[in-house]
Amino acid sequence: MNAGPFHLKENNTTVRTEVLAGLTTFLTMAYIIFVQPAVLSTDFTGKPTGLDAGAVLLATCLVSALATMFMGLYARYPIALAPGMGENFFFVGVIMALARPELGFEQPWRVALGVVFIAGVVFFILSALRVREALIRAVSPSLRNGIAVGIGLFIAFIGLQNGGLLLKNPNPGGNWVLLNSRLFAGEGAVRKDFLIFLIGLFIAGGLQVRRVRGAILWGILASALAALCLGRVGFEQKGVLANVFGLPQIAQPAAFRMDIRSALSLVCLPFIIVFVFMDLFDTVGTLVGVAEQAGFIRNNELPRASRALLVDASATVGGACMGTSTVTSYIESAAGVAYGGRTGLTSVVTGALFLLALLFSPLIALIGRHPPITASALVIVGSMMMRNARKVDWDDYSEGIPAFLVAMGIPLTYSIADGLAIGFISYPIVKLIGGRGRSVSWLMYALAAILLAYFVFVRVHI
Repeated sequence: MNAGPFHLKENNTTVRTEVLAGLTTFLTMAYIIFVQPAVLSTDFTGKPTGLDAGAVLLATCLVSALATMFMGLYARYPIALAPGMGENFFFVGVIMALARPELGFEQPWRVALGVVFIAGVVFFILSALRVREALIRAVSPSLRNGIAVGIGLFIAFIGLQNGGLLLKNPNPGGNWVLLNSRLFAGEGAVRKDFLIFLIGLFIAGGLQVRRVRGAILWGILASALAALCLGRVGFEQKGVLANVFGLPQIAQPAAFRMDIRSALSLVCLPFIIVFVFMDLFDTVGTLVGVAEQAGFIRNNELPRASRALLVDASATVGGACMGTSTVTSYIESAAGVAYGGRTGLTSVVTGALFLLALLFSPLIALIGRHPPITASALVIVGSMMMRNARKVDWDDYSEGIPAFLVAMGIPLTYSIADGLAIGFISYPIVKLIGGRGRSVSWLMYALAAILLAYFVFVRVHI
């Protein structure tokens, strides 16, 4: 059976294999359905961002479904897309930066969506003009992997706080962060929340060790069950079915609410640039990684790579229109490929499952409202991103020092944007003083100059 445009016979696969591969991919990345609304609806201090969790859930499922199906039908690759982990935290950081009263933005979340929309359009144009190779070469592999490590540390750091293990020190002059000393002697709610977090962390971690598909999702569900049993979450009095099945309840719509005019202001330029680079690196890294595993690369070239990049760029634009952060290709697609997925049919199945997930919106909202339930997912994802540290050229100090500054700067400044700026500014300076200035692309010098000007002339006044 050739299954129409998917050419199953030519790719040595079957409908059954493709369907099960699509299910496998979905299970490994379904955690984003629970995590994304929780991340985007509150900032790093726990205050509302202005984005409604129900609206984010709807946008996440819809854009993930449509983008993944588009990848399957147009690029014909078994690669799924969804809002990216890392980009979503950067998005929240942008909202917090734009929320400063001095800037005068009444609804910063709308401006942030405008920033993502513009970045997606820029990425689309760059992909269409095929200048992505120059951009990829501009940022060294060591710096790219240092960024991934820094974002991983930051995500895990927030997960440990949401799980109750770490606390901000209320006493000035002391350590910035403390271990929660009242985990076993404090009030019942504190102990219960920490237990909920531990159950999810150890189950997800143990299943990850055993290579169980969907380990992170099972960890979230185990935490949710523990929270239900311990009375930390509960169903509303409207019947079990109504608490499990139903469409998202939206108090504040987010679709087509992006503020593009404000996003075109000078203060937003660095954020647009960073979003473009982050999306580009994520997409290319995922495409190469999954393609290598599946054996798609021939003569050092990936067939239909331009189509895949156009799909990714279109997904980011569509995500901003729907009301969510940058949508990108997911490395978890490798799980479906490992199962045997080789065609776009795998992606079509994964996309259909994202649509089906919308019918369970009340249950998803219940889980996402309590941070300790999803905290384990943040820690596990953060730990997975740490493996990028192996790809940093630590023997070359001109590469290792800027990569280290990025990796440490992101979690310690509590800002992905500031951490990236530290790395992008320090990289050409270290190279120049070290006598290797000619090895740095002019694009990196330009980016460093823009970011430095931003800190000197713009950031200092806000």
